[in-house]
Amino acid sequence: MIEAIVALLFGLIAGSFLNVCVHRWPRGRSVVKPRSHCVRCRKIISWYDNVPVLSYILLRGRCRYCGRHISIRYPIVELTVGLLWFFFVYTVGPNANAAKMCIFTAMIVGLMFSDLEKRLLPDELTKGGVVIGLIFAVFVPVPDITGGALLWIFGGHEVTGRYHWIAESVVGAFLPALFLWGGGKIYEIIRKREGLGLGDVKLIAMVGAFLGLRYALMTLILGSIAGSILGFIYIKATKQDPNTYQLPFGTFLGAAALLVAVSGQTIFGWYSGLTTF
Repeated sequence: MIEAIVALLFGLIAGSFLNVCVHRWPRGRSVVKPRSHCVRCRKIISWYDNVPVLSYILLRGRCRYCGRHISIRYPIVELTVGLLWFFFVYTVGPNANAAKMCIFTAMIVGLMFSDLEKRLLPDELTKGGVVIGLIFAVFVPVPDITGGALLWIFGGHEVTGRYHWIAESVVGAFLPALFLWGGGKIYEIIRKREGLGLGDVKLIAMVGAFLGLRYALMTLILGSIAGSILGFIYIKATKQDPNTYQLPFGTFLGAAALLVAVSGQTIFGWYSGLTTF
């Protein structure tokens, strides 16, 4: 429990830094300089006004200097990352697998809110996430068997140990991304306009690099269903033009990835139970 509480505190801090990334990376700005400041009056934020979640509550969501409203996104990101880190360390234990899931979910949260606010998925998180996922595969098992099975079928070679983990990560990153990219290309040919950004393709590649093919495909399916249903409801409720409105698909994929990361085994078990009848 102590380790999980420590993870919660570090997750809050990580969420605070992630807020900086969410605001600056889509705008092409450095996350190092300048120091944290109010985006409206430009005043530097003192350390005691930059304590995750607590400062937002004490300041009642307003800047100390200009009194302008501070986006609710800041405490939401901080608290979400903190709770996710608590969950994984508490359920998995303070080990490399928990570290992997903590980093993965933090990056996913950043991508969700970046896409929601700016309709952009920064390469620093997507491409960087693919690289980090592949690196983790050297040390932490990837929960899949598809990559190893494909290598055995097409190459006649059985891979084990770290080579198997790496194979699952590579296949998990490549195949769902190729499938999503292909679907986007078909849509573009038929409708004569872009329907899918490359950021979404890189996001699903990142999910596969961390979680393997099965979970990446599950993320893609759940994200697509949620995006279709909720997006349709939102467009109708707000009377948006469906031909021009840009749906933040990356946000739906990110939410699905978090659900899969937390409850993937439960979802698979539920689905397996349905298919037995």
